[in-house]
Amino acid sequence: MTVFGIHLVGLDAHTALKLGLTIALLLGFGVLRRLLRAATRTAVPPTRAARVSFWTRQIISVGLMVSLVVSLTAVWFDNPSRLATVAGLLSAGVAFALQRVITSVAAYIVILRGSTFSVGDRIVMGSVRGDVIALDPFQTTIMEMGQARGEQGDAPSLWIHGRQFTGRIVTVTNGVIFDQPVYNYTRDFPYIWDEIVLPIPYDGDDQRAERIMLDAVREFAVDADAVAQDAKVRLRQRYGLEMPDIAPRSFYRLTDNWIEISVRFLVPDHSPRNAKDAMFRRILTEIRAAGIEVASGTYAIVAVPPLRVEMPPEPRPA
Repeated sequence: MTVFGIHLVGLDAHTALKLGLTIALLLGFGVLRRLLRAATRTAVPPTRAARVSFWTRQIISVGLMVSLVVSLTAVWFDNPSRLATVAGLLSAGVAFALQRVITSVAAYIVILRGSTFSVGDRIVMGSVRGDVIALDPFQTTIMEMGQARGEQGDAPSLWIHGRQFTGRIVTVTNGVIFDQPVYNYTRDFPYIWDEIVLPIPYDGDDQRAERIMLDAVREFAVDADAVAQDAKVRLRQRYGLEMPDIAPRSFYRLTDNWIEISVRFLVPDHSPRNAKDAMFRRILTEIRAAGIEVASGTYAIVAVPPLRVEMPPEPRPA
C-alpha cells in the first residue's frame, strides 16, 4: 500500500480492513461496557448495590473480555494453520515473560470460583488486613485497618491499636493467595470471638468481679439467640461444623500475683472495638462502685538491710 507516496511494506488493503475492524471492535466494546455498567447502576437497588453491583461488574468485564478476544481472533486469524502457529509462539513467550500476570489472573479465577472473598469482606491477605473495596483480574484493593493489642507483633507495624480503618488504601497482587493464607472474618460466619481479661488480687472479691464482667458482656455482645440460623446452617452444610455454645463464658487463671478472669464472647465482625469499649466502661463503673481493686504489677518492700556510711577523713592542715 502506498500512502502519500510512501510504500508501506506488509500493509495492503486486506490488512488495513482488519486494522479498521479491530479499532471498531475496541471502540464498540468500550461503549458497550459503559452502557452495561450504567444500566447496572440504574437497575440494582441501593440496598443491594455493594455485592450485587460487584458481581455484575465482574460478569460484564469477563464476558466482554472473552468476546473481544474471540472477535479479534476471528478477524486476524482466518487461516487455522496460522492461528495454531501463532498461538504456540505466543503461549511460550507469554508464559515466560508474564508469569506474575498469569498467576494473578489464575488467582482471580480461584477467588471467584472458590468464593474465597468478595467485596465488603474483612480479610487478611498478604500481611494486609482490612475490608475489600475492589477486585479485578490482577489485584485486590483493601481499605486497611489497624491491629488489636494482641496482633501488634504482626507485620506491618501500624499506629492504630484497634480494628479500625487507618485511612490507607492498599493494593495486593492476587497471586499472593498461592503463597500465603487468606484470613476471612466474614465469609460464612459474620462474627468473631473476642475476650476481655481482668486481674483481681487474691484478697479481692473475684466472684463479684466475675458477675460484673458477665453482665456487661451479655449486654453488649452478640446474643446467642440472635445469631442468624442460616449462618449456622451454612457452616454445617459447607464444612460439617456444628457451632459450639456461643453464650459468654468466664475462665479463671491463677498467676503468681493475682487471679486472672477472662470472659470469652461473640461480637459482630465489623464492630468489635465499639462493643469492647462499652463493656470496659460498664465494668469500670461497676467495680468502682463495688470497691473492687484491679491488680497490678507492684512490689512491696518488707525489709531493708542495715546501711553503714563511711566518710573519708578530713585532710590535716599543712
